[in-house]
Amino acid sequence: MTRVLALLAALLATAAPLRAQQPPPATAPTTQVLATLTVNAGVDRAAIMKVMPDEVRDTVKLYLDGKIQQWYSRVDGRGVVFILNATSVADAKALTDTLPLVKANLVTFDYVPLAPLGPLRLLIQP
Repeated sequence: MTRVLALLAALLATAAPLRAQQPPPATAPTTQVLATLTVNAGVDRAAIMKVMPDEVRDTVKLYLDGKIQQWYSRVDGRGVVFILNATSVADAKALTDTLPLVKANLVTFDYVPLAPLGPLRLLIQP
């Protein structure tokens, strides 16, 4: 048992310098952006419904053009969530800024850049 522990300690001691020489893992690129739409406070539902035909048409165009990968409605009824095919928040904002509800200042979007799950790189290192 003592011999096994000594061997394990020796292996760990020699592995530490090897880990120190490896470059840090690469940062994963942004591949999508999560965009959460929220209706602005105090906005009348009638104002939103007036714009909705144009909003739906423009949103469907973004989907058909491959700009929206997935879309969901919020369970709380306050808006929608898009997963946009964009490589930056600026690109995602440029897409959502074209929508009629945004142009009418009835809604706002919050953005979260998404990337592949970086810690998985640890599983494929030699």
